[in-house]
Amino acid sequence: MARALLRLLETRLASGAGVVEDGNAAPLRATELLEAGSEIAAALRRGGLGENEPVFVVVGNRSLDLAAFLGVWMAGGVVAPVHVSASETTWAAVRASLGARVVVESGEALFARDAPAPSARRELDDAAVVVFTSGTTGAPKGVVIRHRGFAGKLAALEPIIPFGSGDVVAIPLQLTFIFGQWTAFLALCAGASVSLVRKFSPQVFDALYLRNATALCVVPSMLRALERRPRPLDRLRTIVSGGEPLGAVLAETTVARWPGAAIFDCYGLTETGAADFCAISTESEPRGAWIGRPTGGVLYRIRAEDGGSLPAGRSGELQIRTEHIMAAYLGEPELTAAAFADGWFRTGDLAVEDPDGEVRLVGRIKEVISRAGNKIYPAEIEATLLRHPDVAAALCTGVPDERIGERIHAAVVLRDGAAATPSGLCDWLGGCLERYKVPDVLVIRDAVPLGATGKASRAALRELAIRESLATMTMGSSQRR
Repeated sequence: MARALLRLLETRLASGAGVVEDGNAAPLRATELLEAGSEIAAALRRGGLGENEPVFVVVGNRSLDLAAFLGVWMAGGVVAPVHVSASETTWAAVRASLGARVVVESGEALFARDAPAPSARRELDDAAVVVFTSGTTGAPKGVVIRHRGFAGKLAALEPIIPFGSGDVVAIPLQLTFIFGQWTAFLALCAGASVSLVRKFSPQVFDALYLRNATALCVVPSMLRALERRPRPLDRLRTIVSGGEPLGAVLAETTVARWPGAAIFDCYGLTETGAADFCAISTESEPRGAWIGRPTGGVLYRIRAEDGGSLPAGRSGELQIRTEHIMAAYLGEPELTAAAFADGWFRTGDLAVEDPDGEVRLVGRIKEVISRAGNKIYPAEIEATLLRHPDVAAALCTGVPDERIGERIHAAVVLRDGAAATPSGLCDWLGGCLERYKVPDVLVIRDAVPLGATGKASRAALRELAIRESLATMTMGSSQRR
């Protein structure tokens, strides 16, 4: 059914009793969210928005952001969320990829003056969202998610994650990410209220509008940060975790801290619609070491490097087949084709299937860095560093960190006679990239580490960084606080 996600949300919101609030504007009841969406849709139609035309929605975790999603869909468009604090570099990249002429921000639709409507793209037929993720070449990739795939994912998760009409669901996840999107809409479909958090900090949960939360949607790094303060959210009974590995220790400490709550730890990718696996941890049975079993509409297999099958207990690449799969990487047919093997999506994650059918992750093939729930490709940071006039070579990797999953470690070789400093380079990067992509540690070296083939090796840099403690790094190192 065309626009299946919109139809589902219109039906549920029309009879929903929940509200959406962000701590700043007045709360919006479910029916008011629909009304605000209808007003945005009317403005888009008056401006001549075409069928399946992409629209940039500038989000900052405001109540009206969700109305903007609805309004774009009501007008027949495709949502492309971009955060209000996105850098000019990010904006330039997403504009080049999407070619959109329309921006919706704070409920207002703005059309680029005299700009023609973009040509129709088959990839965007019945698309709901284009979620931009960092690309392996350093440029964002637009992951196209269809209405029926998104709606199907919500239907598959409803029997698993127990949101109900009496729940208040706190979401400090940004709506640019698929995790933030599906948790918000799953809660609204259940008739629950949604409390959006504009910027996460442990102190934010002291706010009055968040104190009655019964459910919390977070990345594990947020749970670690909350451990350092008195326990908030005394009514909490549901925790939805994702975006990075939870781990057994954090699962145990979290359910011990909220003994009446269960953790629904979800594993998935934007490309597969997210939340492809779910493991449930309780105080009596913490399950943080596993990603659990597949959710509805998801099949999986574990394959050797040559594509062959593996016996249980052997690690290999986790591959997924699902009805919720992306339509494509926008404008990237070769990249899209390379992401699949015989119709199975290649996650790039190494996994093991235990004899009882539970799945555990044991590593990653892809070189993505997972920092505090954010997925960052080192090539993007390297390419940006190489634009600095003092930089001759740059290499970046992720190094394990107990608090945030991985920290970003960069090695830089300066040009002859250059006088750039690590702190100066980090400050410069902060003007080019989002803050979470700026290296936690930047070291100036005489040469970047090489692998066995003589090529620059991120794996060699990772090993070197692990061996070297920060205490032994004196000159040429900078740690972000």
